[in-house]
Amino acid sequence: MSETAQHVGSGKVRELYALDDERLLLVASDRISTFDVILPTEIPDKGRVLTGLSGFWFARTQELVPNHLLALREDGRSTECRRLQMLPIECVVRGYLSGSGWKDYLATGSVCGHELPAGLQESEQLPQPIFTPATKAETGHDENIDRAAAAELVGEERFDEVERIALALYAFVSGYARERGIILADTKLEFGIDEEGTLVLGDEAFTPDSSRFWPAEDYAPGGTPPSFDKQFVRDYCETLGWGKTEPGPELPDDVVTGTRARYVEAFEQLTGIDFDAYLADPTVVLG
Repeated sequence: MSETAQHVGSGKVRELYALDDERLLLVASDRISTFDVILPTEIPDKGRVLTGLSGFWFARTQELVPNHLLALREDGRSTECRRLQMLPIECVVRGYLSGSGWKDYLATGSVCGHELPAGLQESEQLPQPIFTPATKAETGHDENIDRAAAAELVGEERFDEVERIALALYAFVSGYARERGIILADTKLEFGIDEEGTLVLGDEAFTPDSSRFWPAEDYAPGGTPPSFDKQFVRDYCETLGWGKTEPGPELPDDVVTGTRARYVEAFEQLTGIDFDAYLADPTVVLG
């Protein structure tokens, strides 16, 4: 890391440094959170999986929308990126009815103002993908909002642009993943604005932390399919009687090993690149 890099912020997973007036350094740690609590046990190489997958997708979607990536550093977990003015909404696209979308549907028959057919099952594929924005919560859960609330935050014209591009990105990546035996159920994207006023994809993109990936061979509607993410951790924590407040529990070795394996499996199946090859040369994902 550059000696002139100044630490400017911490997230649940990432540390943010200022390199200069135009560039930031995003460093993805191996921290893992569940139920919005950062756990004391890390998952080895998790940050490298997130960084490598983001770089892979940034390289393959840049004709759909510009992104903030400038370079991947040789540690495999650090991304040099452009500074942006980030939009104050989370941009969620759902192709399947799961998570908070399923809860909203059960309560109201709709998700973020999208009226859905009656009688849908949990995890069922939607008639077509929907754009469901959310507020950005400093602590706790983001809250789903409808089009009017989101447009009030970013403006009608910008909202329309974000919706169009988010749906196009989902269509591209979900198709790519499906050909490789993985279902992209939903994803969360973040966009910013550059100095010219251009919309730019930032943060991370289509990783197991920001997306719900399911093995296609195990998928069936009517429940919660296994996923390429924190499932081992969530399942373990649910057995403890833990109150889901700080401090979080330590994780046993088998949960750590299983979780790391799931992240690496997602990386390799989606990219077709051996994870060890990425560790040796992170730029392999950009080709």
